[in-house]
Amino acid sequence: MTEALRFSRIVRTADGGSRFVDAELALTDRTVAAGVPAMAVAGMSAAATVTYLRSSQFDSEPHPAPMRQWVVMLRGVIEVTTSDGVRRRFGPGDLVHVEDTDGRGHITTGVGDAPFEALFVPTTGSRS
Repeated sequence: MTEALRFSRIVRTADGGSRFVDAELALTDRTVAAGVPAMAVAGMSAAATVTYLRSSQFDSEPHPAPMRQWVVMLRGVIEVTTSDGVRRRFGPGDLVHVEDTDGRGHITTGVGDAPFEALFVPTTGSRS
């Protein structure tokens, strides 16, 4: 059985801004270890060390991402505003692939109770 895991991309626009793009990772049932039932699995390429982040405040000025990376939300809720004015909220279990490494970037704001926790997974390539 093949399923899809939806995620959001934040990409740089031609005018130096940013916007969201909806995307999916194909999930395929696969046995990952002997004696373990098949699980839905998708590949996500990584280029370097994963960073764990905990912050009591996640409010920012407009900024480009420091590198292309997956942001995997673990705890708390953030709201990201791209330069075209679109806002999306991300909470535990949500995936965002941040690609706007130059230009005006985006704004990140913490929503609700802190702390906010996430994994930052640097990537290469155009999407995953």
